Amino acid sequence: MTMNRQERIDVDAKKREAAMAMGGPAKLARRAEAGELNARERIAHLFDEGTFREMGLFATSQVPADKDSTPADGKVTGTGRIDGRLASAVAYDFTVKGASSSPVSNRKMQHMKDLALRSGFPVVYFSESTGVRMPDIMGGAGMGSMSDKVRFLRGRESPWVAAVFGFSFGSAAWHAVASDFSVFRKGSVMAVSSPKLVSMATAQQVDKEELGGWRIHGAQTGLVDMVVDTDAEAVAAIRRFLSYLPSNNQVAPPTAEVPKSSGAGMVDIESFVPESPSQVYDMRKVLAQIADKDSVFELKSLYAKNLTTALVRIGGKSVGVIANNPMFKGGAIDADACDKAVNMLVMCDSYNIPLLFLVDQPGFLVGLEAERQKIAGKVINWMNALSLVTVPKVTVMLRKNYGQAFVNMGGAETAHAVAAWWTSQVSFMDPRSGTQIVYGVTPESDPEAFERGYTEMARGTSAYDIASVYGVHEVIDPADTRDFIIDALDVHHLGRTNGIGEHLLRHWPTSF
Repeated sequence: MTMNRQERIDVDAKKREAAMAMGGPAKLARRAEAGELNARERIAHLFDEGTFREMGLFATSQVPADKDSTPADGKVTGTGRIDGRLASAVAYDFTVKGASSSPVSNRKMQHMKDLALRSGFPVVYFSESTGVRMPDIMGGAGMGSMSDKVRFLRGRESPWVAAVFGFSFGSAAWHAVASDFSVFRKGSVMAVSSPKLVSMATAQQVDKEELGGWRIHGAQTGLVDMVVDTDAEAVAAIRRFLSYLPSNNQVAPPTAEVPKSSGAGMVDIESFVPESPSQVYDMRKVLAQIADKDSVFELKSLYAKNLTTALVRIGGKSVGVIANNPMFKGGAIDADACDKAVNMLVMCDSYNIPLLFLVDQPGFLVGLEAERQKIAGKVINWMNALSLVTVPKVTVMLRKNYGQAFVNMGGAETAHAVAAWWTSQVSFMDPRSGTQIVYGVTPESDPEAFERGYTEMARGTSAYDIASVYGVHEVIDPADTRDFIIDALDVHHLGRTNGIGEHLLRHWPTSF
């Protein structure tokens, strides 16, 4: 029977209403009561108003018995604009069979990945899933219908970002860990498998927070870049992260207007850094003065706190920062800090973001535990990555800079522009430690002999001494730090390629 236009409109409206209903009013109400956004609400928070265009609204499970109970097959996918720039999104709808993945929903997700790669814009994942859908995936036919799980991990050509909500197992975890930026809402759990399955496999009761809660992934594994309290904060963090990045690796990062009063605190910057090399301070306070006002976006703040990594703007330009933080472990660099640094090098080089090293470190952490954590291999891994970075690198030495870490933190000609504060000290080893090793005395055992030895070991360690052999390009007044960085970013801009690097690190392992 042929339908007229109005009848077709009515049929379409009913089908759309059914698809938009997701898991039904009861499940949606429970989420609202728990203060959690549903998949479509997360999409609405992400994209500029009125710009989202959904693809796959009428997709359902290919299992006949599940067709009517799987609206959009548990994944909301489509494109929209974030601050005017295009992006695609995959929002797992937990109200539909726990957002479990089937061949159809996998096809939808793969389309978003391919579209973002081909057209050159980011893809955003709102991860929340029980994993693969069973029994769909069981047996040879189920496994044989899986899409290419390797192809989507190759390269960093367009940014991937993810938010972890609720239970995130299977592909929801893979997407989060493979992303350039991942934000984790407290109360969520990210793991390879559910606590129930892990308990069955290990024959012991497993606590979900201990398995994969925010403390685990924020502070111990470092697999997530930020931890927040609410869904809305997670979505806002994604929007902000993307504001520092280009839409793809073939364009330069966006520039922003420099807020008034940016750099106003530079005149007093020395007050943030104690003169004594053994006295601690928080490097993040120094960074806040150097960067454009309110532009510091710290990454992995709970992980390896002795090294601060952040995206900032300086003179309106996106810059990636790797900075020692003496507030934690005296700024000594351990194995976790090495991983954190490499993660930042890879992301910045992949997306044409210049790097800034702020240096105040006593060397790499030594000891039995450090060796067991493969510190030697981690140091070389960092050096390997640093040697492949092709974006501009700027180094500023603030106070002390000792040992092999001098190289890893942008010394020994590994950076394009290098300056030292006039108060900085550079040597193979802390002169105090060197005195004890060479002369076999301590301040307590023989104060006078120690002082004589220290005077000798500290000879030739000033900023002017390293400048005399062109080990640094400039010795600067601390108050001039911001100006030095802005000028260096201009001078070393990749003018021949319009700010585009060679992306030699884009195939670096996704995780560390």
